Amino acid sequence: MSWKQTLFISIGILAIAVGVTALIFSTEPTAQRAGATRATPMLVDVIDVERDDYRPTIQAMGTVRPSQEVNLSPRVGGEVEALSESFVPGGYIEKGEQLLQIDSSDYRNTLEQRKSELRQAGADLDIEMGRQDVARQDYQLFADTLSEENKSLVLREPQLESARSSVESAQAAVDQAQLNLDRTTIEAPFNAHILTRNVNVGSQVSAGENLARLVGFDTYWIEATVPVSKLRWITIPEGNDQRGSEVRVRNRTAWPPDTYRQGYLFRLVGTLEDQTRMARVLVSVPDPQAYKTDDPNVPRLMLGSFVEVHIKADALENVIRLNRDYVRDDDTVWVMNEDELDIKDVEIVFRDAQYAYIKSGLSEGDQVVTTNLSTVSDGAPLRLEGTNTAESDTSEASQ
Repeated sequence: MSWKQTLFISIGILAIAVGVTALIFSTEPTAQRAGATRATPMLVDVIDVERDDYRPTIQAMGTVRPSQEVNLSPRVGGEVEALSESFVPGGYIEKGEQLLQIDSSDYRNTLEQRKSELRQAGADLDIEMGRQDVARQDYQLFADTLSEENKSLVLREPQLESARSSVESAQAAVDQAQLNLDRTTIEAPFNAHILTRNVNVGSQVSAGENLARLVGFDTYWIEATVPVSKLRWITIPEGNDQRGSEVRVRNRTAWPPDTYRQGYLFRLVGTLEDQTRMARVLVSVPDPQAYKTDDPNVPRLMLGSFVEVHIKADALENVIRLNRDYVRDDDTVWVMNEDELDIKDVEIVFRDAQYAYIKSGLSEGDQVVTTNLSTVSDGAPLRLEGTNTAESDTSEASQ
């Protein structure tokens, strides 16, 4: 077979293949969309909200400090000859109770000497008063011929003033000696808890020496920090006869659960805390050592402890209280409205550790979505547990 015949045969086969292919594509059936896209509502939980008046709580941390503290020192020196049985570290003493006695023998002797000097000065004054009578008689003889200066000398007025001054000086010396004698007895300046004691019987002490460290047990202070923005919601007294907002004090590391001590706001310290720039407040806790109660379950505050304070804020009127977990980004709340998601902007007037208090943006009876959703968009379909699944068929035919 020649090459020409082969070429014609190949071209014919190729033409037949092209024709068959064109016929297949021209007779292919047209595909049509017969299915449907289904939008399934998301299963959610909701809560109904209502308006009411609430008193929120401001939570802060603070350190326990004494409201009264003193390093006890004597004002006279000497040997310690007696100590009170209560004058021990950890002991409790009441105001005016004797703590220790300094040897008073020298001070008693000094007092007797000063009294003797006073009696001598008094006797000298009496003698001078007798001389005054003689001087007045002499003055009567020369009254018309004496100048005012000579008159004073004749009547012995300078001697009289000197005698009176001696009596006053001697009396002052007696008073001082009596004070020094009284100061040999060291008494408690206030109701106190003894933290340290630095002397014993036989110790030689001098004026100004540190004998012990005492703190008052009637009241402790807790120095806490709160945001400056929260100050307008709490009551801080201006005088000692007033009480501020109520406070509950907790120590979760040392006290049993649900145990707390009651206190109240006492003062606003006039400076901000250096690092946090928050306001400093003092909380007063009466009877912190439970000294005045017989209840063994009342916990004691320890100086230096780091504790929680829960300050009861002023009342918020006609607001909606919502758990902070249900407030979404940018102060929005998800609401289920006619089985659809409605994202609402809200105005929050106050936040505490657990709740947000909403003034506007929500209405009483709104169903707030508490479920966290992966896809969030206005109008997304929602459903509740126990309701039939709502499906919307959107069929779109295409040729």
